[in-house]
Amino acid sequence: MTTATETATATETATATETATATETATATETARAEWDAWREEAEQQRREPYGFLAYSALHFLDGEPGRVEGFPGRWATGEQGPIVELDEGESLTVDGEAVTGRHVFGPVREREFRRAASFGDVVVELSRRGGHDLLRSLDPRHPLRETYVRTPAFDYDPAWVIPAEFAPYSAPRPIEVAAAVDGIVHTHEAIGEAVFALDGAELRLILLRAEHLAGAGLILFTDATSGVTTYRASRRLITPLPVPGSMQLVLDFNRAGNLQCAYTPYAPCPLAPPQNRLTIPIEAGEQIPTFRPEPAETGEHPAS
Repeated sequence: MTTATETATATETATATETATATETATATETARAEWDAWREEAEQQRREPYGFLAYSALHFLDGEPGRVEGFPGRWATGEQGPIVELDEGESLTVDGEAVTGRHVFGPVREREFRRAASFGDVVVELSRRGGHDLLRSLDPRHPLRETYVRTPAFDYDPAWVIPAEFAPYSAPRPIEVAAAVDGIVHTHEAIGEAVFALDGAELRLILLRAEHLAGAGLILFTDATSGVTTYRASRRLITPLPVPGSMQLVLDFNRAGNLQCAYTPYAPCPLAPPQNRLTIPIEAGEQIPTFRPEPAETGEHPAS
């Protein structure tokens, strides 16, 4: 028979345990929220950098015929030697700290390389290669988009959107083609497996791409029922650490679903979500539609002529 003292002691123990558990949960949530705040601040600082992606002011496809490109000195083309510029008398570029005149060969550009190749005045010339196309872009720290940028809104942090998942790796990484935010480009990425998780009673499987510039991480490009309503319509991205050896467990923190560059500028040929990653349920977490996105009258997304 249980005495009143034993019952009281058991009740006190259970209450103390519940209180300790609640305190630990609250502390963990506060820590996670602080880490999320830091993630948000880091993203905002990167966007405000003088030569961050908000400074992109033009994008042009290069082809084999040398041609003038509005806003750039010289005539530009590309070929087996990579991008080439032919500068007329009185024109120059700065390359590696030295003034360059006449004809200059920049050399082949690797797929998805970002090469800050030259400058003129305060403007930086970037060469890149996307979907087999050599691209010419300019970065101007005085671009109106950067100068008028305001903080990107986001859903408030919610621990309910930190979702456990299982990593289902493919037997071998496989190439996957995905569309781009700029017409005429198709990206090829390496798919390494799928993130399998349950939401609203349904099993969902999102394709994981290798995050090329982050060792041990996977990239998920996705849309959901909020896309085009409260979040950027074309795609958002989620970076997640891959499981440690011997484990297949993932954590999908949708609070860190971030905007792609193309949410802000027409000069970013971002990869978009593959069909399998286009969800029909709402993911009410992460970054929302940017508050201000001016649309220029002419994007310059055409071959040089």
